[in-house]
Amino acid sequence: MMRTHQKNRVYVFIDAANSWQAQKAKGKMFDYQKLKTFLKEKFNALEIKIFYYTAYPAKGTRDYNMDGRHKFFTYLKKELKFIVRKKELKRIVTHGTEGDFVQEKGNMDVEMTIDAMQYVNKYDSAALFTGDSDFLALITYIKNKGKKVYIFSSKNNISQELRTGGDGYFDVLTLEEYIWGRELKYRGERS
Repeated sequence: MMRTHQKNRVYVFIDAANSWQAQKAKGKMFDYQKLKTFLKEKFNALEIKIFYYTAYPAKGTRDYNMDGRHKFFTYLKKELKFIVRKKELKRIVTHGTEGDFVQEKGNMDVEMTIDAMQYVNKYDSAALFTGDSDFLALITYIKNKGKKVYIFSSKNNISQELRTGGDGYFDVLTLEEYIWGRELKYRGERS
């Protein structure tokens, strides 16, 4: 595992929606404790702060219990000391000739960008867990501030601009022993 030699203040910004795509592709869940340890060692971090961005379904919009998801957010905050930024999915009703269609949106790109910009003087390196090309402007901003930016995503969910725009790109699907945990179970498989 390649390391930087200098002590580093590292801030990590995780787009949960993008990370979920990687987890589905791998068929495994991230082990966030292992991920935190991996990043601390990889970047020789003197300080590491991890932000996690997610949107979740409104109460009563699913036929399954959401308590597990909220317990997971609490685990990230209390046990791992992540900063969890979350919001309820916005439900947009579109009226069409074949009836009403409900679309849910929960994009957290703005929140992630604001945090990365607001804290830019507090870190030496940023690690972005996303594949969205919209973040290229943020990467340019961070690099113009004299900081390093590393991108973590998966080969099936990253734009070419983002993959080459930072100071390094890591395909999370290849970080087998470092960040992966239990097998992914789908709702239909639960007993």
